[in-house]
Amino acid sequence: MAIVLETPAALIGVADWRQVWLDSYSCDMPSTVPYPQAPLTVLLETAARRFPDQPGCTIYGRSTSFGQLDDQSRRLARALIDLGARPGRHVGLLLPNIPEYLVALQAVWLTGATVLQLSPLMVAEEVGHWLEATGCHIVVTLDLLAPAVVGALKRGPLEHLILTSLVRRMAMWRGMLYRVERLRRSGYLRLPKNARQHRFDDLLQRAPIAEQVEVSPAEDVAVLAPTGGTTASPKAVMLTHRNLLANAIQLRDNCPGLDGEGGFLGVLPFFHSYGLSCALLTSWAKASALHLHPRFESRAVLSLLEEQQPDIVPAVPAMLAALNKVMRDGQHDLSFIRMVVCGASALEAGVRQEFESHGALEILEGYGLTEASPVTHANPSGAGNRPGTIGLPLVDTDARLADPETAAPVDGEGVGELVVRGPQVMKGYFNNPWATESVLRDGWLFTGDMARKDAEGYYTIVDRKRDIIKTSGFLVFPAEVEEVIRTFPGVAEAAVIGV
Repeated sequence: MAIVLETPAALIGVADWRQVWLDSYSCDMPSTVPYPQAPLTVLLETAARRFPDQPGCTIYGRSTSFGQLDDQSRRLARALIDLGARPGRHVGLLLPNIPEYLVALQAVWLTGATVLQLSPLMVAEEVGHWLEATGCHIVVTLDLLAPAVVGALKRGPLEHLILTSLVRRMAMWRGMLYRVERLRRSGYLRLPKNARQHRFDDLLQRAPIAEQVEVSPAEDVAVLAPTGGTTASPKAVMLTHRNLLANAIQLRDNCPGLDGEGGFLGVLPFFHSYGLSCALLTSWAKASALHLHPRFESRAVLSLLEEQQPDIVPAVPAMLAALNKVMRDGQHDLSFIRMVVCGASALEAGVRQEFESHGALEILEGYGLTEASPVTHANPSGAGNRPGTIGLPLVDTDARLADPETAAPVDGEGVGELVVRGPQVMKGYFNNPWATESVLRDGWLFTGDMARKDAEGYYTIVDRKRDIIKTSGFLVFPAEVEEVIRTFPGVAEAAVIGV
């Protein structure tokens, strides 16, 4: 497949003089990069072509090569096409972080269809709502999670259910516990007669497709991600192939090491954009092994870290705090970790310092939201890393601050709503033009987060726009008050609300 490179000027417009953060980029950091006009499948295809025999992922000590992932995804794509997957249709993935997720993800994109991200934390009513709202007729799921889909089968368009299991990947004792839990839930055994069941492994026996179904990277939606959005009401974010591919390339350029080397921790859930982009897609862009664990369990993940020694660890503050707690019972050497990428909430200085005391080279805080695929800001490594900030806008990403009421630009170091634009910004909300228009204006995404910018272009999140307390004509930011309260002796947590 011929790949055309698209210059970012066409994506975000001409850079203006207010992009002061460009002067804070390291000397080896480009101010702009080209993006291939290609579907997302190019990431795994390229990794498989360059490094076919290298581990693409591991789970429970067993590895699957990039070549095997590519072959299996092409075989599953053939089966999905036979079941009706095609451009304009949705295929639901209700899976934890297991190799089947990687295979199914690539397979859906090969068919030209859209992935509907479904969380294992959803109840049957939520799953049913999204299946019905999107017209989703195929779901790939784990046998343990099938009861949620069984409930959804009582309504909606679902026609085909593809089941996989973790039993064959587990040690004997763990597999026995898994079977007991599966028997306890047992809902997967009671599928209605009009539902067509398929075994994931059986579908991998099909002949692989040679070429993917043609898509328009800039227009066709690769992922439909249910989210609360920048407001509280549930929506589904439409992320195109170009959105997610651009963010993976932006993030890869921030990673240490050469392509084909190192590894990523794959614990952040892939049904969320943070785990999908920062762990899965970036590992494919860098052709690095992705070390999987189905869900975060602090002791199990610590063992995984020490066994596989990934050098890049995408995380959230709660993960680091939990790992700190279990590491207090002995000596642990994490010096193999070259970079921890941390986002989703503010990272307390004490948590950072304790984790770095075990040898991790550095923790880089960043910022993102599902509507931006999700990352827009990150701290640079080395001397440019500034704890407590979200860092600088990524390459080819523009940012500014706007008055929360008038949307007028906020100059200097004042506080305003963070507004961003770039190749990673979403196409819009699914079947919700009003919500789309409320946050996307002339290509700018209004994030709903209040921030400030310093003279060198570093941004700091202050609070959520909807959490601001107005009193006596002043704006009070609860997060800042909470931070002060937590400094008092004996205070572990604090919450400030307006009354």
